[in-house]
Amino acid sequence: MKQKFLRNAEKCITMPGMTASFEQRVAGLVDEFRRQRPLRAGSLIITVYGDAIAPRGGTVWLGSLIRLLEPFGLSERLTRTAAYRLVQDDWLKTQPIGRRSYYSLTDNGRRRFENATRRIYSRPSNTWDHRWCFVMLPPVHSGTDRDVLRKELGWQGFGLLRPGVMAHPSPDTDVLSNTLDELDASNDVIVMQAEGFSRALAPMQRLVEECWRLDELESRYEEFVARFEPVLAATSKRRNLDTAASLRARMLLIHEYRKILLRDPRLPRDLLPQRWPGEAAYDLCRRLYRRLHASADGYLGEMLETIDGSLPEPAEYFFQRFGGLPVKT
Repeated sequence: MKQKFLRNAEKCITMPGMTASFEQRVAGLVDEFRRQRPLRAGSLIITVYGDAIAPRGGTVWLGSLIRLLEPFGLSERLTRTAAYRLVQDDWLKTQPIGRRSYYSLTDNGRRRFENATRRIYSRPSNTWDHRWCFVMLPPVHSGTDRDVLRKELGWQGFGLLRPGVMAHPSPDTDVLSNTLDELDASNDVIVMQAEGFSRALAPMQRLVEECWRLDELESRYEEFVARFEPVLAATSKRRNLDTAASLRARMLLIHEYRKILLRDPRLPRDLLPQRWPGEAAYDLCRRLYRRLHASADGYLGEMLETIDGSLPEPAEYFFQRFGGLPVKT
């Protein structure tokens, strides 16, 4: 699959005897995205809100969002339909003013972004106290929807150890607690923490192989690195980057990384295979994001409009991503 992507990408953006420029590399990524079927407009909108709009006030005019997404193959109708569905799913809310509609995050949507942000922009922890967290799912006749709870815990990296029992070696306990409260499940589940009697890693690694599909995740990380490494290399040859291309590259970088990362259980390094590509993917994403963020933000400010006009400057927490971003001067 990776080799097929590379052949297609090179065919899109290079000519014999030429090295692809940064803009050509980005054009190849955009073209690859446009050829996807179906085009998941809602997923890309979530990426844009979480990465770019939430740190800059969280509200934009829908017309300007349509204009921003058009190069990705999203028609006006597709973007409007996707935004409407995100409202129905309690991600966004709308405020009509005159003939314009402004979309902003709901409280629930903002909480979801905060939980995802912790994972996307922070380096995986390599420390582990050899403790495990176990969640005993409620019985079928309880007031909690077991399927919804199992799905939510899966997004947080919990694996199904046995029917009715999910486990994770180092979960974010604050996020777990908030999830149980939001699903009104705190009184229906049992959450336990335990430390292994033996610290032998071999049986734990076999357990990990049974509970999590790391081979598929490994392939996706490798493909991500193969896709974006040439883009990073192309930026090293340029002092100033095209602002439109920078924003499109940043959007697709985080979009593709987010799709993989939110399926990554973020297991401790001791339990992962040697040369785990998730670390290389994080380092690549961090380096390219740091290279792109300032020029991308310049174009973002030109394209998106709020009720009060231009987008405000990013909040302070934005510059803490990936261990610290260069501040614009």
